[in-house]
Amino acid sequence: MRALSIETRTHGRVLVEDAAAQPAAGAFIAFHGYGQSADEALADVLGIPGASAWTVAAVQGLHRFYSRNDERVIASWMTRQDRDDAIADNVGYVNRVVETLQARGPLVFIGFSQGASMAYRAALLGGHEAAGIIALGGDIPPEVKRLATGRRWPPVLVGAGENDAWYTPPKMDADVEFLARSGVVHGVVRFRGGHEWTTQFREVAGRWIQRVIQAAAASSA
Repeated sequence: MRALSIETRTHGRVLVEDAAAQPAAGAFIAFHGYGQSADEALADVLGIPGASAWTVAAVQGLHRFYSRNDERVIASWMTRQDRDDAIADNVGYVNRVVETLQARGPLVFIGFSQGASMAYRAALLGGHEAAGIIALGGDIPPEVKRLATGRRWPPVLVGAGENDAWYTPPKMDADVEFLARSGVVHGVVRFRGGHEWTTQFREVAGRWIQRVIQAAAASSA
């Protein structure tokens, strides 16, 4: 038996919320977790204080399926099967999203759970310079640690709930240690809760984004 990997064209779904006023402060590129949708990612990110000043693009995973109970359309980013091909497909997909948006200003990549890994991939393996990465409840994927060595990393905010059963404290500690060892500017948030977005995390993320953008503006002045 032979297994063939066949490249094919497909279409992805992206929800875009334009900034309340123009010009936008920049663009948030958001990635949902496993079994979620772009709708959920958009709502989660719009809850960050100050998000209305940004264009928010919630990117939905290419692998859609129905939820088991209520048959909502949900998605995932990849499985272990043909993983390298899926990574290349996803990074190329996000590159086209950014190009289509023609967004001006800084790009901040934001991901939750499985989407956190996508935020790292899109920011560091894609073709666009990132101003920041916010990774909630998800780890730095091994190929990013390997392929992005020696590259300039943007500032990173890592967050997780104290009771997160998936992105556990040891996993988070390993990522933080990697960022510190690599000289990456980073912040760490451990909040009360589990594998979820919380108001506390959104508030910290909002303040962190402001500091990152202000620092970038000062360095380029």
